[in-house]
Amino acid sequence: MRLKNLVAFAVPTVLIILPVAASADDPVAIDLTLKDHKFVPPEIKVPAGKAIAITLKNEDGAPEEFDSASLKTEKIVAAHGTIVIKLKPLKPGRYPFMGEYHDKTAQGVLIVE
Repeated sequence: MRLKNLVAFAVPTVLIILPVAASADDPVAIDLTLKDHKFVPPEIKVPAGKAIAITLKNEDGAPEEFDSASLKTEKIVAAHGTIVIKLKPLKPGRYPFMGEYHDKTAQGVLIVE
């Protein structure tokens, strides 16, 4: 009888704890801002071999296109909008990116170590 009560208590406790625990497979979350047609921060460092989720917030009054040939991605972010750029795990290296509409000022690099 006591074991039954213990199991009834233990199972719900485990179910509550599991969703809160972070998985080793969760992507590395990065916050990136576009302000005055510049990426802030201009350099992002992430670990090699981990998926990446970059949340890009555009504080400018004009849309921009996050563009990177080395990351094989292009994604438009509306004026005052926010997007998430999901990247697969990468090998160590430097992966430049830019804002295609303001490529002279909107420059950045993802550094994978």
